[in-house]
Amino acid sequence: MTTSSIIRFRFTPDGVKNWASADKRHVNWPIVYVLDNGRDVYVGESHSAASRMRQHLGSHEKQQFKTVRTVLDEKFNKSACLDLESFLIRMFSGDGKLQVLNRNAGIIDANYFDRDTYRKTFQEIFDQLRNDEHLFTRTIPEIINSDLFKLSPFKALNHDQATAVEDILEGLFSDIEHGSSSTVVVQGNPGTGKTVVAIYLLKLIEDIRSHRGDEGADEDSLFSDFFTPGHAELLSTYRIGIVVPQQSLRDSLKRVFTLTPGLSREMVLTPFEVGQSAEKFDLLLVDEAHRLGQRANQASGPLNKKFADINLALFGTDNPDITQLDWIQHQCTHTILMLDIGQSVRPADLSPDTTQRLLDEARQQHRFYPLRSQMRIAAEQDYVGYIRSVLGNEAPAVPSVFDGYDLRFFDDLAQMRAAIQARDSESQLARLVAGYAWPWKSKADKDAYDISIDNVQLRWNSTQRDWINSQGSSEEVGSIHTVQGYDLNYAAVIIGHDLQFDPTSKQIFFSRENYYDKKGRENNPKRGIVYSDEDLLRYVQNIYTVLLTRGIRGTYVYVCNPELRHYLRPYFSNGQVHTADRTLFV
Repeated sequence: MTTSSIIRFRFTPDGVKNWASADKRHVNWPIVYVLDNGRDVYVGESHSAASRMRQHLGSHEKQQFKTVRTVLDEKFNKSACLDLESFLIRMFSGDGKLQVLNRNAGIIDANYFDRDTYRKTFQEIFDQLRNDEHLFTRTIPEIINSDLFKLSPFKALNHDQATAVEDILEGLFSDIEHGSSSTVVVQGNPGTGKTVVAIYLLKLIEDIRSHRGDEGADEDSLFSDFFTPGHAELLSTYRIGIVVPQQSLRDSLKRVFTLTPGLSREMVLTPFEVGQSAEKFDLLLVDEAHRLGQRANQASGPLNKKFADINLALFGTDNPDITQLDWIQHQCTHTILMLDIGQSVRPADLSPDTTQRLLDEARQQHRFYPLRSQMRIAAEQDYVGYIRSVLGNEAPAVPSVFDGYDLRFFDDLAQMRAAIQARDSESQLARLVAGYAWPWKSKADKDAYDISIDNVQLRWNSTQRDWINSQGSSEEVGSIHTVQGYDLNYAAVIIGHDLQFDPTSKQIFFSRENYYDKKGRENNPKRGIVYSDEDLLRYVQNIYTVLLTRGIRGTYVYVCNPELRHYLRPYFSNGQVHTADRTLFV
């Protein structure tokens, strides 16, 4: 039973006066409080709540609130209150019922004595606020599994991320003051939080811009020094946006921004929208920048014309060497690029030479920020590096066992499908995904099956818009274009015949005849480029690396090619192999 109590008062001068006299801890004790009006919410902490409420009553922004709830606990201390404050802000943001008016700069993730015990209390406090106070509509697991939570700007940054954000802000304000342009590169493997940094930065910059100084900045924040009238003035006329090349991720981000004060869905842009903009931008953040396009055959005739028209409008020529990156750098003064060369999955993406040039220039200009800490995959070892080495024909001599991570190899697809559906029933967000090794028949014929293996018949994703959360997705198979940039709790990956293994040379190789992504294999006549099987092997290896690094808690693997199955089995078994009727330990 929780030792915490929640006391509710009207948020008026008289209400606060009565509230302050009702319990001495409102005057001198660390507490957490929640202000709401049925539409918006603000979460704070203070050792002198009565004084803090009088401050809020004098704030124009806070005067709209109707109710204040205080969370009291005899065992609370400053660290516990800061942690609970951050927890509730993240939960409110992920739930979506109320708009969170906090700045994201106050979110912390500091360790302290007996933190695990306090966090058990937090769950009980959440349940009280949900069940008795009706401030939440969903449970904690439901919130954590939602895009609103995963793409929320209210995140606790790790050391790598916080250092990058602080240095980027310092450089940005210095460049603004000196009238300089800039290009910043944030690089990291899958799961290191590049998207988190991009969204956090955008919200933080908007909060600095709107800061009016009637309430002091959070002194516990690493970024409190940026909340000054001078910095707000520098940003006052800034036109800011975030460019997201992938449609599915872009749509999800628009929903999050719609529910986040200070942000709007109009800030989420396609590269084409940037290129066509009559008004230039001051700052653009680009997520998954490696997915920006070259001058290549587009998905439709109108897009081919649009690409040429933008080139002519911006540069006076349709030079085939002009890329979407050139559009962005032409259209804005400051560019922040989230980049991972190893996640380029099509030849039409920025070329390796271009991305390498970006990295080299960023390093030379001291605007390069690597993210190394793994935030997604619950394995202590370097799982992402391991996957890349195994698929890249550089497999370690001894397969690794990843403690605490549910890595399984299946010889029977039906059993893997049953296992991933069981995980979805238990924890949600468990999906089948595959390489593009089968044609998409069901796109034209809804009754057709796309993938038939061992008497198991499956269909590709029926939508590319937010497929993971769409109805029926647990019965379908997602492609790279539906999952890149997203987290899953569990991913079950089917490695098709587009990857095969030569036992003689002991090399993984690419099979063009078994690869059905037309845009993923076509040559580039506009630039005079013909892609070899070796060129395409790199992209397909990247695709499977992305698929095999989506799962937070576990990854299940089934391999179609017999020789490749035999080769990969020990590297993906985590000590066991699942067959149709038994589990073998290896």
